[in-house]
Amino acid sequence: MRTGIVGSGMVGSTAAYAMLMSGTAGEIILIDKDRDRAEAEADDLRHATPFAHPKVIRAGDYEDLKDAGVVILAAGVGQKPGESRLDLLKRNQAVFEGIIPKVIANAREAVLLVATNPVDIITHMTAKIAGRYGFPSTRVIGSGTTLDTARFRSLLGTYLDVDARHVHAYVVGEHGDSEVLTWSTVTVAGTPLERYCSLQGIIFDEDIRSEIDTGVRNAAYTIIEGKGATYYGLGAILTRLVDIIAHEHRSVLTVCTPTGEVEGIADVTISLPFLIDGTGVARRLPLELSEQEHAALTESTAVIKEALQSIGYD
Repeated sequence: MRTGIVGSGMVGSTAAYAMLMSGTAGEIILIDKDRDRAEAEADDLRHATPFAHPKVIRAGDYEDLKDAGVVILAAGVGQKPGESRLDLLKRNQAVFEGIIPKVIANAREAVLLVATNPVDIITHMTAKIAGRYGFPSTRVIGSGTTLDTARFRSLLGTYLDVDARHVHAYVVGEHGDSEVLTWSTVTVAGTPLERYCSLQGIIFDEDIRSEIDTGVRNAAYTIIEGKGATYYGLGAILTRLVDIIAHEHRSVLTVCTPTGEVEGIADVTISLPFLIDGTGVARRLPLELSEQEHAALTESTAVIKEALQSIGYD
């Protein structure tokens, strides 16, 4: 499957590298306003193919997206230290209003994967712009809180001393400061968290819960302060999404996509568990939350709605 990547910065190039090393996607097209950067990244990636999986990797233009099954949108300006994701909004709005029509004109059958922050709002904006050309919103998917969910599961797995793949836990809402960790839904190998800890003799009190919550919520800020940007986790997530779409895996991830109503708030794009197949988002899945979590999700949804209204995309 041909996969286009618009934006050859750290996120876009890391996603390309992850796809190369995992054997995902048959052809990768890198597009960037800085053509020299795209060419350099393509060259560097090709030099890894003898040690990975044979791939066609090249720099290109929007016209080269013809017949692409997926287009990853990783363009835009990055998050600065101390800057919230919502602060990025005005700086990235103009970028996407210029990109989306070109992508749609050349890749009408593709699924669009949005990675640029603030991802909830940029995904909503992408769907609205694409919708002007008859492009269905179910084929517009943002990475959402998939990375936050991975962080949550990873920190829980580390503390519980168990493979994180056996931990089921979700982060929903905004991919940002108001995100909601759904503690009430956490299971380990199918066993509710409190019961699992009791059976294993593991102490899990409010201090531990608070420490993990802070670790998930502040992860991006800590990483950005230390090295300038986050990209390994997101690159792996984008690769997983491409694999799901290419091979019809029908997987559940906490992505974001335009949703008719969330917690009584209409027409908003926010992260929830969605079933994803080869055509994009197949359906939204139910999530049983506690009363406190419902209230937090309502708050988080309102944050996104207010931001959308501020730029006329509500």
